[in-house]
Amino acid sequence: MAASDTLIDLHEKALRLLQEDADKIEKLIAIQMENLTTRKCPLYEEVLDTQMYGFSRAVDFAVRTGLVDENAGKLLISQLERNLAMLYEALEKKEE
Repeated sequence: MAASDTLIDLHEKALRLLQEDADKIEKLIAIQMENLTTRKCPLYEEVLDTQMYGFSRAVDFAVRTGLVDENAGKLLISQLERNLAMLYEALEKKEE
């Protein structure tokens, strides 16, 4: 296997792992939102902040090491933030 093939494999694996992490965060938040009467719970907000911070640090590491393109990293974070915003909206509608 050529070095370029190995590098491509590493890039793909890094992106796949980060996407899996983002999916896990979305599922965790969705489950919490289903079980809470309101998203204004300090525990909920702490978990969200911790998960998002950890994810952004993992993306930053992958970008800095060259495993993930900077634009791809920003896109991963942006998509997760958009999906979480959609979850917030769904909860607000549920509370009405």
